[in-house]
Amino acid sequence: MCNGIRIVATGLDVPEKIMSSEDFEKIVETSDEWIRTRTGIKNRHFLCAGETHLDMAMRAALKAIDSAGIDRQQIGTVLVATFASDQYVPSCAALLQERLGLSEDVLAYDLNAACSGFMFGLESVRGILSVSEKPYALLVGAEALSRRLDMTDRSTCILFGDGAGAAIVEKSDRPAVISCRTRGDITKILVDRYVHMDGQGVYKFAVKEVPKLIEEVLAKAGVSADEVDHFICHQANARILQSVAKSLDQPMEKFYQNLQEFGNTSAASVPIVMAQMNDLGLLKRGERVVLAGFGAGLTWSVATFLW
Repeated sequence: MCNGIRIVATGLDVPEKIMSSEDFEKIVETSDEWIRTRTGIKNRHFLCAGETHLDMAMRAALKAIDSAGIDRQQIGTVLVATFASDQYVPSCAALLQERLGLSEDVLAYDLNAACSGFMFGLESVRGILSVSEKPYALLVGAEALSRRLDMTDRSTCILFGDGAGAAIVEKSDRPAVISCRTRGDITKILVDRYVHMDGQGVYKFAVKEVPKLIEEVLAKAGVSADEVDHFICHQANARILQSVAKSLDQPMEKFYQNLQEFGNTSAASVPIVMAQMNDLGLLKRGERVVLAGFGAGLTWSVATFLW
């Protein structure tokens, strides 16, 4: 029974339409300077008319599959982390299975853990791969958040963007440590028709709990923060990332940021960062990485493994 995983390949996709912070000045009472200084966000990508959540997920998935160079019939699991898909049923994962032409014995389902979704998905596919007859899993984080925003709520509409990130995962003899936490609490983040968020509450939660869990996971792995090459964190707010780095006594150079271009893409955030870094050649085989997600639920999760 394996207890490790390896990311074989990655892919990402974001819509072409860009919503800048200047664009939001025409919609709500805010300013580019106010948004950038408090969040670090400059742009975010929104779906165009006629473009779907499934389209993004499919494009990201195909990039990962093509990059891996594998026979797609060797994929035994398709898992999509999302809370903002086109519809509740059928699941995005089921539709991906059909579009990809995968066999009907594939385990395909969606998982909702909000901004921690990709991390929860990683733990899920790790367990599935340990007993699967097929060697690969397709794990996608995809969100169409622009269609869940109240564009009169200036405290939240400026934060979020659309996008998808995908990874081909296989079982590995290199151990991985993954820890997922959940605390039922609708007072901080709630999504009914629209996203509602207590920004200050989420900030305080993240800067307190995320460093603690990172340290706990690293201790279980028997390594120190200094031995980590990259911290790949959910892109919610630049000041949260700075606080986490300070708590761990680590340089910001280890914390890649792209929220200035994509904003908060929830479950797509971590895989988009990972895919972008991989495309840029910043991730090297054998390097130690830490992935960290946190968000509505409340949920938070951290993983560490060798790239």
